[in-house]
Order: sequence, then structure tokens, then C-alpha cells
Amino acid sequence: MAILTQESEEFLEDLAEELSVPESRYEQAERSYKSLGEWLHRDASTVREYGPQVYVQGSFRLGTTIRPLTEAEEYDIDSVCELRKISKGDLSQQTLKEMLGKEIKSYHDAQSMVKPVREGRRCWVLDYADGAQFHMDIVPALPNAQSVRLFLEQRGYDARWTGTAIAITDKEVPTYPLVTDHWPHSNPKGYGDWFRSRTAVILERRKRKLAERIHASVEEIPDYRVRTPLQAAVMILKRHRDETFQHRPDVRPISVIITTLAAHAYNGEETTGQALVSILRGMDEHILEVEGRHWIANPTDPLENFADKWEKHPERARAFFEWLARARSDFEQAAKAADRIVIAETVGRGVGKSVADRARQRRQTRLGSPLLKTASVAPVSTGFSFPDKERSPSKPQGFGAA
Repeated sequence: MAILTQESEEFLEDLAEELSVPESRYEQAERSYKSLGEWLHRDASTVREYGPQVYVQGSFRLGTTIRPLTEAEEYDIDSVCELRKISKGDLSQQTLKEMLGKEIKSYHDAQSMVKPVREGRRCWVLDYADGAQFHMDIVPALPNAQSVRLFLEQRGYDARWTGTAIAITDKEVPTYPLVTDHWPHSNPKGYGDWFRSRTAVILERRKRKLAERIHASVEEIPDYRVRTPLQAAVMILKRHRDETFQHRPDVRPISVIITTLAAHAYNGEETTGQALVSILRGMDEHILEVEGRHWIANPTDPLENFADKWEKHPERARAFFEWLARARSDFEQAAKAADRIVIAETVGRGVGKSVADRARQRRQTRLGSPLLKTASVAPVSTGFSFPDKERSPSKPQGFGAA
């Protein structure tokens, strides 16, 4: 049994702080998608009548964005432009994408952006100036709540998150140029709500404390001002993943798999270290088996399998379990140590020496964090251990053939 020492707890809190994105980046992302939204609502806009709504998705929405490995890498701000007053029966994916693309290109020109607008498989990409160090992906979308809700309810699945489901464009699907009800679908708002529900109690409590400290209302505190243990643990695991697969990006576990399994395995722990232990111990228990295939269900759409590529590329499944075993080993060794140098060396093997050293030195230069993002840590003496070998995926309850 390994013991999670006070020193390892403090180091993991500091590591999460070192990995965290400056608040200015979240504010920059917010300004960027709001600015585009305002452009689409201007008097001359060709899509204004369709009720465009631009919002962020992905790690910026979840509060799990981490600093890039190098200064040469950019922040990827994933966003959606949903036209709320038009439906799938009115146009094709191709028409929607081209219609929105014209407006995005007009916005690009009006903002005097130098780099040309790029077209991705599902999105348009705005590349900002070199000094900004970020680009924004904009996925065209339409409302799709009713279709997804009926589809899931008819098959006996949980449809509680479907109110924000969307249909999106994908130029590689056969139906792309057709007016049809069969569009690719997504639900970033619903996924964000689900993820937030896994840590809602702690999030609200920390927001209240911060609100009292700065004399503001809870409603005035954006979620990114407060980091929960779940978010911190996901950030650490993502950096460990990035470092592990720096030279094997083709088999690197995707973030949504790590985030989903982590959120399932999280049990309301109050500190980053406790959350990380709980997650590493139990995240593979939430990998199901459907007709011999690994299955990691999208919580907002149980028929979508985030591990769908593993069947065709079994090396990705092997890579995930290899990474999980390595993460368990690295953090279990660190958890036993009471010397910050030893902890930094051990964790540094997984997350990178430079970031681990910076985390080690943080408490040498400050007495405490000015923000609630670095949590106060209660003494911890809980023992933990990880399985010696990979668990077999469990059989799903109520899953049909996908």
C-alpha cells in the first residue's frame, strides 16, 4: 500500500497550477468567439436571420486546457456556430458550410487578418497573428435536439442531455451535398454540462468562497476562475499523455477518452492528489465491451463510441493501456515520497522535467496562492494501490448493437 503524502499532495496542486492556462487565454478565447458572433449579427450579415450563436467547445469549455509543450505550439480554440432558426430539411451540409464560410472570410478581411482562412474536414479555421499563439476552429451546426432525443428514447437510452444536441458538417460523409435528415451529430454543451455535473458541488463551493473573497456574486464568477480536483487531474493526465506520446502521436489516446473515463472514475475527492488516485485506480472499469469491441460511450449519446477507432487500429487500444500502466506507476511512486526533489524527478519522467522542476520550485517563491485555483490541502494518509494488470472490459448494461 502506498501512502499519499502531504508533500506529494502539495506538489500535484502546484503541478496543476504550472500546467494551467493563464486567465488571459480564456478571456482571449471568449473575446474571439463573441467578436465573431457580433459580426454574424451585424445588419449586413447574410446569416443574421437564422439566429447564429457562437460558443466555445472542447477543453476551453471544460476548463481542462493545458499549456502547449513548446512555445512553437498554438492553443486550439474549438468553437461552434449554430444557426438556431434553420433546420436540416432546409439545406445540405455543404450549403451550410459554404454559407457560413463566406461570412467567416468577410470577418477575416474586416479584421485585417493576414493568414488565409483554412477549411477543415468539419470546420473553418481562423489563424490569428503569430504573437497571439492560437487559432480558432468554427464548426457550422444546426439544432438537432428533437431528433437525438427521439432516437435515444425509442431505444430506451438516457436522453437527459439531448436538449442541446446539434447536427454538424463533415465534408467526408456521403450525405454532405444532400438535403437529408442524416447529418453527423454532436453535443458539446451537453457534454460540458455532464462533465460539470461530476464536480458541481465542489465547483459551486469554491466559486462561493472566491466570490466572498473578491466581494462579487457567484453568478459573476466564470467557471475558469476556479479549478476543481477533477479538472486538475485531467490536466495532469493529459500532459502525461502528451509527454509519453511525443514521438508516437498516431497512437496517442484522444483527450475525450481520458476526460470521459476520468470524470466517470472521479468520486468527489477534495484534492488533486486524491482525485488522481481515484481516477487512475478506476478509469479502465468504465471501458465496456460490446460484441467483442471496446466501448467508451459518449455520456450524452450512449450509441456513440469514443473508442470506435480501436477496432480498426488495435495498436491504439494497446497504447492506452500501456499509458495507463505507466501513469499508475509514475504517480504511485511519487505518492510515497516526502521529498519534493524526489517527487519532481519521479513525476517529471512522465510530464516532462522542466514543468516538474517549475512545480517543485513554486512554494519556494510564494507562501500561498492568491486565487482559489490552488486548493488548500488537508492532511492525507489514505493508502492506495493500482491493479497489477489490465482489467478486462466489463459488459454493458442495456447496450444494444451499435
